Amino acid sequence: MVLASFLSVTQNLGYPVLMLVVAIEALGVPLPGETAVIFAGLAASSGRLSIVLVIVCASAAAIIGDNIGFQIGRRGGRTLLERPGRFYDERQRVLAVGDPFFERHGPKAVFFGRWIAGLRVWASWLAGASSMRWRPFLLWNALGGISWATSVSLAAYFGGKAVEHVVADIGLYGLIAAAVLIALAAVVLIRRQRTARRARKADAPPPNA
Repeated sequence: MVLASFLSVTQNLGYPVLMLVVAIEALGVPLPGETAVIFAGLAASSGRLSIVLVIVCASAAAIIGDNIGFQIGRRGGRTLLERPGRFYDERQRVLAVGDPFFERHGPKAVFFGRWIAGLRVWASWLAGASSMRWRPFLLWNALGGISWATSVSLAAYFGGKAVEHVVADIGLYGLIAAAVLIALAAVVLIRRQRTARRARKADAPPPNA
Protein backbone atom coordinates (compact mmCIF):
# COMPACT_ATOMS: atom_id res chain seq x y z
CA MET A 1 0.00 0.00 0.00
CA VAL A 2 2.79 2.43 0.90
CA LEU A 3 4.67 1.56 -2.28
CA ALA A 4 1.57 2.03 -4.40
CA SER A 5 0.89 5.41 -2.78
CA PHE A 6 4.47 6.54 -3.32
CA LEU A 7 4.36 5.42 -6.96
CA SER A 8 1.07 7.27 -7.43
CA VAL A 9 2.47 10.47 -5.89
CA THR A 10 5.59 10.25 -8.05
CA GLN A 11 3.51 9.82 -11.21
CA ASN A 12 0.92 12.49 -10.38
CA LEU A 13 3.21 15.22 -9.04
CA GLY A 14 6.03 14.23 -11.39
CA TYR A 15 9.19 16.24 -11.66
CA PRO A 16 8.76 18.62 -8.66
CA VAL A 17 8.38 15.84 -6.10
CA LEU A 18 11.21 13.88 -7.75
CA MET A 19 13.57 16.83 -7.47
CA LEU A 20 12.46 17.64 -3.92
CA VAL A 21 12.95 14.10 -2.57
CA VAL A 22 16.32 13.60 -4.31
CA ALA A 23 17.65 17.01 -3.26
CA ILE A 24 16.59 16.65 0.38
CA GLU A 25 18.17 13.19 0.58
CA ALA A 26 21.37 14.53 -1.00
CA LEU A 27 21.79 17.32 1.56
CA GLY A 28 21.71 14.81 4.41
CA VAL A 29 18.11 13.88 5.26
CA PRO A 30 17.40 10.12 4.91
CA LEU A 31 14.57 10.13 2.36
CA PRO A 32 14.00 7.49 -0.39
CA GLY A 33 15.61 9.50 -3.18
CA GLU A 34 16.73 6.50 -5.22
CA THR A 35 13.27 4.96 -4.87
CA ALA A 36 11.77 8.17 -6.26
CA VAL A 37 14.09 7.92 -9.28
CA ILE A 38 13.13 4.27 -9.81
CA PHE A 39 9.41 5.08 -9.68
CA ALA A 40 9.92 8.07 -11.99
CA GLY A 41 11.69 5.75 -14.44
CA LEU A 42 8.76 3.34 -14.22
CA ALA A 43 6.36 6.21 -14.85
CA ALA A 44 8.43 7.17 -17.91
CA SER A 45 8.33 3.60 -19.20
CA SER A 46 4.52 3.75 -19.21
CA GLY A 47 4.48 7.17 -20.92
CA ARG A 48 3.45 9.24 -17.90
CA LEU A 49 6.78 11.09 -17.67
CA SER A 50 9.66 11.86 -20.03
CA ILE A 51 12.75 9.76 -19.32
CA VAL A 52 14.98 12.63 -20.52
CA LEU A 53 13.40 15.04 -18.04
CA VAL A 54 13.56 12.40 -15.29
CA ILE A 55 17.33 12.10 -15.81
CA VAL A 56 17.82 15.87 -16.01
CA CYS A 57 15.70 16.57 -12.91
CA ALA A 58 17.27 13.78 -10.82
CA SER A 59 20.79 14.81 -11.86
CA ALA A 60 20.20 18.48 -11.10
CA ALA A 61 18.55 17.72 -7.76
CA ALA A 62 21.38 15.40 -6.71
CA ILE A 63 24.05 17.96 -7.60
CA ILE A 64 22.25 20.88 -5.96
CA GLY A 65 21.39 18.92 -2.82
CA ASP A 66 24.92 17.57 -2.45
CA ASN A 67 26.45 21.04 -2.78
CA ILE A 68 24.09 22.41 -0.13
CA GLY A 69 25.04 19.49 2.11
CA PHE A 70 28.72 20.18 1.42
CA GLN A 71 28.34 23.81 2.52
CA ILE A 72 26.42 22.76 5.63
CA GLY A 73 29.21 20.33 6.52
CA ARG A 74 31.90 22.91 5.76
CA ARG A 75 30.34 25.72 7.81
CA GLY A 76 28.67 23.93 10.68
CA GLY A 77 29.44 20.24 10.50
CA ARG A 78 32.96 20.40 11.83
CA THR A 79 31.97 22.76 14.64
CA LEU A 80 29.22 20.32 15.62
CA LEU A 81 31.63 17.38 15.57
CA GLU A 82 34.30 19.23 17.59
CA ARG A 83 31.87 20.69 20.11
CA PRO A 84 32.33 19.35 23.67
CA GLY A 85 29.44 17.38 25.06
CA ARG A 86 27.79 14.01 24.62
CA PHE A 87 29.52 11.52 22.31
CA TYR A 88 32.55 13.81 22.05
CA ASP A 89 35.00 10.90 21.85
CA GLU A 90 32.90 9.19 19.19
CA ARG A 91 32.70 12.39 17.15
CA GLN A 92 36.45 12.81 17.37
CA ARG A 93 36.89 9.29 16.04
CA VAL A 94 34.65 10.20 13.09
CA LEU A 95 36.97 13.11 12.28
CA ALA A 96 40.08 11.00 12.83
CA VAL A 97 38.81 8.53 10.23
CA GLY A 98 37.03 11.00 7.93
CA ASP A 99 39.84 13.53 7.46
CA PRO A 100 42.51 11.16 6.09
CA PHE A 101 39.89 9.12 4.23
CA PHE A 102 38.54 12.08 2.27
CA GLU A 103 42.06 13.40 1.78
CA ARG A 104 43.11 10.14 0.11
CA HIS A 105 39.84 8.84 -1.36
CA GLY A 106 37.57 11.89 -1.46
CA PRO A 107 36.84 11.86 -5.23
CA LYS A 108 36.10 8.11 -5.24
CA ALA A 109 33.88 8.38 -2.15
CA VAL A 110 31.93 11.28 -3.64
CA PHE A 111 31.50 9.55 -7.02
CA PHE A 112 30.74 5.96 -5.97
CA GLY A 113 28.88 7.05 -2.84
CA ARG A 114 25.93 7.92 -5.09
CA TRP A 115 25.14 4.20 -5.42
CA ILE A 116 25.52 3.39 -1.70
CA ALA A 117 22.46 4.20 0.40
CA GLY A 118 24.11 5.39 3.62
CA LEU A 119 27.02 7.14 1.93
CA ARG A 120 24.68 8.81 -0.56
CA VAL A 121 22.99 10.61 2.33
CA TRP A 122 26.12 11.63 4.27
CA ALA A 123 28.94 11.87 1.70
CA SER A 124 28.48 15.55 0.90
CA TRP A 125 28.11 16.51 4.56
CA LEU A 126 31.17 14.50 5.59
CA ALA A 127 33.19 15.86 2.64
CA GLY A 128 32.49 19.40 3.80
CA ALA A 129 33.19 18.63 7.45
CA SER A 130 36.46 16.90 6.48
CA SER A 131 37.70 20.00 4.64
CA MET A 132 37.70 18.45 1.17
CA ARG A 133 38.30 21.16 -1.44
CA TRP A 134 35.13 22.34 -3.16
CA ARG A 135 36.30 22.24 -6.79
CA PRO A 136 37.24 18.52 -6.79
CA PHE A 137 34.04 17.85 -4.88
CA LEU A 138 31.97 19.75 -7.45
CA LEU A 139 33.55 17.87 -10.36
CA TRP A 140 33.22 14.37 -8.97
CA ASN A 141 29.85 15.08 -7.44
CA ALA A 142 28.50 16.26 -10.80
CA LEU A 143 29.91 13.21 -12.58
CA GLY A 144 28.51 10.91 -9.90
CA GLY A 145 25.11 12.59 -9.80
CA ILE A 146 24.64 12.45 -13.57
CA SER A 147 25.90 8.85 -13.82
CA TRP A 148 23.74 7.71 -10.91
CA ALA A 149 20.56 9.41 -12.15
CA THR A 150 21.10 8.07 -15.66
CA SER A 151 21.85 4.47 -14.64
CA VAL A 152 19.07 4.15 -12.06
CA SER A 153 16.35 5.81 -14.14
CA LEU A 154 17.28 3.91 -17.32
CA ALA A 155 17.38 0.61 -15.43
CA ALA A 156 13.82 1.24 -14.23
CA TYR A 157 12.77 2.58 -17.65
CA PHE A 158 13.97 -0.44 -19.62
CA GLY A 159 12.96 -2.86 -16.86
CA GLY A 160 9.46 -1.41 -17.03
CA LYS A 161 6.77 -3.60 -15.59
CA ALA A 162 9.27 -6.26 -14.54
CA VAL A 163 10.78 -3.87 -11.97
CA GLU A 164 7.34 -2.81 -10.80
CA HIS A 165 6.27 -6.43 -10.31
CA VAL A 166 9.44 -7.20 -8.33
CA VAL A 167 8.86 -4.23 -6.02
CA ALA A 168 5.19 -5.16 -5.62
CA ASP A 169 5.91 -8.84 -4.95
CA ILE A 170 8.80 -8.65 -2.46
CA GLY A 171 8.38 -5.07 -1.26
CA LEU A 172 10.87 -2.25 -1.07
CA TYR A 173 12.57 -3.61 2.04
CA GLY A 174 12.91 -7.01 0.43
CA LEU A 175 14.53 -5.36 -2.57
CA ILE A 176 16.92 -3.47 -0.29
CA ALA A 177 17.74 -6.68 1.59
CA ALA A 178 18.51 -8.43 -1.69
CA ALA A 179 20.80 -5.59 -2.73
CA VAL A 180 22.59 -5.73 0.65
CA LEU A 181 23.08 -9.49 0.32
CA ILE A 182 24.53 -9.04 -3.17
CA ALA A 183 26.87 -6.33 -1.89
CA LEU A 184 27.99 -8.53 1.02
CA ALA A 185 28.61 -11.43 -1.35
CA ALA A 186 30.73 -9.15 -3.53
CA VAL A 187 32.74 -8.00 -0.49
CA VAL A 188 33.34 -11.60 0.61
CA LEU A 189 34.44 -12.57 -2.90
CA ILE A 190 36.85 -9.62 -3.14
CA ARG A 191 38.35 -10.42 0.26
CA ARG A 192 38.83 -14.06 -0.70
CA GLN A 193 40.56 -13.04 -3.91
CA ARG A 194 42.86 -10.69 -1.98
CA THR A 195 43.63 -13.42 0.56
CA ALA A 196 44.42 -15.85 -2.25
CA ARG A 197 46.74 -13.32 -3.92
CA ARG A 198 48.55 -12.67 -0.64
CA ALA A 199 48.94 -16.41 -0.09
CA ARG A 200 50.41 -16.84 -3.58
CA LYS A 201 52.84 -13.98 -2.97
CA ALA A 202 53.87 -15.47 0.39
CA ASP A 203 54.49 -18.89 -1.21
CA ALA A 204 56.44 -17.46 -4.16
CA PRO A 205 60.24 -17.78 -3.88
CA PRO A 206 62.17 -14.51 -3.33
CA PRO A 207 63.64 -12.90 -6.47
CA ASN A 208 67.25 -13.62 -5.43
CA ALA A 209 66.46 -17.31 -5.15
